[in-house]
This record gives sequence, structure tokens and C-alpha cells, in this order.
Amino acid sequence: MITLSQSPVDPGFVQNPYPFYREGRSGGDLGFWQDYQMPAAFSHRAVATLLKDKRFGREVPSEFVQPVPEHLKPFYDVEAHSLLEMEPPRHTRLRKLVLHAFTSRRVSALSPAIASLCDGLIDRFPAGPFDLLATYCTQVPVLTIARLLGVPTEMAPQFLSWSHDMVAMYQAGRSRRTEEAAANAARKFAQYMSDYIQYRRSHPADDLMTELIAAEEQGDRLSTDELITTCILLLNAGHEATVHTLGNGIKILLERETDQKFLSPDFIGATVEEILRFDPPLHMFTRYAYEDLTVFGHQFKRGDQVALLLGSANRDSKFWHEPDRFAPTRQLKTNASFGGGIHFCVGAPLARLEMQIALITLFDRCPGIALAEPPVFANTYHFHGLSRLLVST
Repeated sequence: MITLSQSPVDPGFVQNPYPFYREGRSGGDLGFWQDYQMPAAFSHRAVATLLKDKRFGREVPSEFVQPVPEHLKPFYDVEAHSLLEMEPPRHTRLRKLVLHAFTSRRVSALSPAIASLCDGLIDRFPAGPFDLLATYCTQVPVLTIARLLGVPTEMAPQFLSWSHDMVAMYQAGRSRRTEEAAANAARKFAQYMSDYIQYRRSHPADDLMTELIAAEEQGDRLSTDELITTCILLLNAGHEATVHTLGNGIKILLERETDQKFLSPDFIGATVEEILRFDPPLHMFTRYAYEDLTVFGHQFKRGDQVALLLGSANRDSKFWHEPDRFAPTRQLKTNASFGGGIHFCVGAPLARLEMQIALITLFDRCPGIALAEPPVFANTYHFHGLSRLLVST
């Protein structure tokens, strides 16, 4: 296994991490990433395998659990009930309860509302160059998930602020200031959700929160703490990744002057999948080994971590033909952008629907849309999204 050194906050890496991934894959399936002090899965084969291998998981093995610092307690009080951080049997129970409410019927029924939302946002575009990330890419998913969940849409700016502070905990180079902001946001977000859940218990409606409150599996329901965390997770994850994917996708389409036919209803599904493969919104997941084992020639000890590099898997030339070429006509197999195994993203159908409708509507309504400046990626690894997207219409 080769050893590689690459700071995740290096400006060159932030703007284009793919040469580093290519270097990692040249050494085989796994490489040791010095900056993270752990092995990393670079190949598609390794990432796909480890995502589904139940001998690896998100929860820290019990004997390696460290006391939570007092200043971070509010943050980890919320995270303790997160689907993203659980393994079976807790994960199985909670995921089933969430899926009872997060049905394909409920998601598909959102199509007219998403289209109307997109049209309304475009109607309010300013005349001169403006940031499409703030005016469109962010607004579509955050307002959609707020409406789906049943929380007031006028709270969307506050949800965004809390969410950004919380997810910064997973970005490279976090500081004490980052941690305190995340804890403060988690405390306020949890209190708001607790109060609103209490309101929804006595004022049920046709929304996801009411369904989550009522969801039952063999006589078991979500506890209040689980409800709070699940609602926060859906709001955070329900917009963060989609914002990045939509921004990255529009950047790709404009830079390559992609033929409009690929943004028609007949082709949009394949175009969205290629955007997800080509420049995904999340580039790294981590897993813990749950036993001593050897995988891809490396000996893991129980408690060892491994980084699964989704962005690298999606550009593996051993799996994809000409992986560095954006090709909406590509014969799709699968991609790692929504994870895999038991942690495959619950919100994937909603994200795909939002992407398809938002892109079709934008390019249909704004056929002359063009970049007003070269887009720049934000220094937020392991997320991969733009800092702004200045366009003219």
C-alpha cells in the first residue's frame, strides 16, 4: 500500500482533487493518506465493497469511545440519535420507521410543487449578474424539504445557518470556534424542533413530521429525541448535498455548453446521474473496522478507520470508460454518490427529483444563461461544492 501526503485544505486540491485520487489509484485499491492518518479506499471496487461490508460501520466500537468534551455535548446529544451514525440493530429499527413516512408516493407527489417553486424563484432573478447558488441552488432544496417536513418556510434562512454551523464539524481544519458554533447551533436547532414537534402532536397535518410522529413498527415508535434528530438530519442532509450537486451540475453544463436536448424530460435522468458521478457533493465517508481482518491486502485491527473516497471511485478508469469526460449519454452502471449498503441515502429519490426539475426549469426559462466569472470551489472538504456561482441571464 502506497503512502500519500495531501492536505485537504490545500487550494489546488480544493479546486481539483482528482489528480490526487488518480495518484492514489495508481498504487492499488488502498493507499495510506498521511494527513488523515488512515488507509483510504481509492478504487471503485474497494469503495463499493467496503460500503456494503458489515464488518465495517459508522459507530465507534465501544472500547474506543472517548468522553465528549463539555463544550461539544449539545452537538453530540443530537448526533447520538442520527441514522448516519448508527449500526444495527438501532439503525435497522430507526430506518424502518423513517421509511414508513418517507415514501415514494409522498416524494413523487412533490413534483408540481417543486416546479412551481423553481418558476417562482426564476421570476425573482435580478437583472444583472447574480449568485445562482444563493438565489436558486440553495433555495430549491431547503424550501422543498421544509415544506415536505411541515415546518415554516420562513424559518429557512435560520435552518440554513444552523445547518452550515453543524456540518462544519465534518470539514477539514475545524477549530475550537467551529466546534462552539456547531454546539450552539445544535442546541438551538434541537430546542426549536422539540417545540415544533410538540405543536405538531396536537395539530397534526398532511406532512412528513406528522407521519414520523405516527410511524410505527411492531408497536414501536420514534422517541422524542429520535424525532428531533431525524427532523434535523432531514433538513440538513435534505439540502446540503443537493445544493452542491445542483451548483456543480450547472457549472459543468455551462462550461461544456451541453446540448439542450440533454436537459429534456427524455434525457434528464441520465444527465443527473452523470453529474452525480462526475463531480459528487460528498467525497469521503469513514468507517470503523469491527474485527481484525485483512481486506485488499491490508490488515485492519478492530477500531481502525478507513476513508472511503467516493469522488475517486466515480473516476476509476478500471470501472468507467474515459472517466474524466462528462458524458450524459454514458451507459450508467452505478455510482457511489449516495453511499451504499445499509447507509444508502434515504433521500436519494427526492434529491434526484429536485435536480431533474430544477435543471429542466432553469435552462428552459433561461436559455441564455452564462457564467459571469469562473466558479470557485469552497474550502469545505470532504464536501465538494462551490463558494458562489455568478451568472447572467
